[in-house]
Amino acid sequence: MSVTSIDASSSHILDNPAWAALTGPHAHFAQRIGHAARYHQDVAPFHALSDEDDPRAWADLAALVGPGGTAAVRGVTEAAAGWEVVRTGHGVQFVDTALRAEPDPGAVRLGPDDVPEILDLVARTAPGPYLPRTVELGTYLGIRHQGRLVALAGERLHPPGWTEISAVCTDPDHRGRGLATRLVRAVAAGIRERGERPFLHAAAANANAIRLYESIGFTLRRRTVFSLVRHTGAAALEETA
Repeated sequence: MSVTSIDASSSHILDNPAWAALTGPHAHFAQRIGHAARYHQDVAPFHALSDEDDPRAWADLAALVGPGGTAAVRGVTEAAAGWEVVRTGHGVQFVDTALRAEPDPGAVRLGPDDVPEILDLVARTAPGPYLPRTVELGTYLGIRHQGRLVALAGERLHPPGWTEISAVCTDPDHRGRGLATRLVRAVAAGIRERGERPFLHAAAANANAIRLYESIGFTLRRRTVFSLVRHTGAAALEETA
């Protein structure tokens, strides 16, 4: 995979999309202390720092999660004093450069009443974290077969001017029929109607997903890392006292 030069500035909004979302269009879903923010815990598991190199941001995150609390953050491989990295995963970020976006007449809009079915499908397909109120973050579309939800895709992070396509998954018994592609195109159509641009993330090791996204018009923008960190003590707070 080659990394696109489009929007490659180190200060681009997609370099810290969760912070941009939580301090922008998704501010009503945010719990924030100064330079740190997180989604409400039943909405999404993500935390964000205004700048992972700023000790003030780590101090604010410590106040947000409390002693022993954990945070899922982007771009961190070495935690600040008073923190430890529990686990790390590598990912890739794609942006829409040539996607054919179009509505799908077979896709249905999903809402709170569909959450039990969504959670069941997510548990069987593991597309990434999905919580009881994730459906509130944006438009989620599904495809049903004989009344049963068999494919899903929707909107998650929402930095200004951009919307992330997420939770792309298909029941194992219904793969190979292009359902995921149809839903990605349909979700993207709604994003573009608002004058925004789609982007998405995938695990760096998920070769099948990466191949699919590249084949339908997404371009790799950057590689990134996602880490779960744990607050181990008061050092982060004392550092800026």
